[in-house]
Amino acid sequence: MKDLKPAIQKIFSQKNTINQKLQAVCDLLKKEKQFYDWVGFYFKNGDKKELKLAQFAGKPTEHVIIPFGKGICGQVAISNQNFIVEDVTQQDNYISCGIDVRSEIVIPIFKNGENIGQIDIDSHTINAFNEDDTKLLEFVCELVSSDIKLPVF
Repeated sequence: MKDLKPAIQKIFSQKNTINQKLQAVCDLLKKEKQFYDWVGFYFKNGDKKELKLAQFAGKPTEHVIIPFGKGICGQVAISNQNFIVEDVTQQDNYISCGIDVRSEIVIPIFKNGENIGQIDIDSHTINAFNEDDTKLLEFVCELVSSDIKLPVF
């Protein structure tokens, strides 16, 4: 497996806006990870108890706003825990983003101890994600946290 950390670090070392960096990360992950079929960032929408879609790579989604507690992303907004869904058909509180999605991983982003958002990856492959994916995405979230200014929206 190709180590993407140097390429991701390079993105964050450039003097682009945070939005440009987030988009570049989405594009890189989707291109380089064959089973990453949709890659996106959601952030807390101001003081509201909801997430708002920021940058993404993949098919557009109707889920631009996700209330806390709803779907996998909404659950992570409350639990503050990584969440891997091996088979989305086995999840009661799953929001379908497309008929082809089979598994999902969501990793929260923390800044100053607060959950400010998350990276969300959908795959058309059942049981697509493992510990290597978790570590890579936690690395991405740490870089986002150190670069991003609050509030995002």
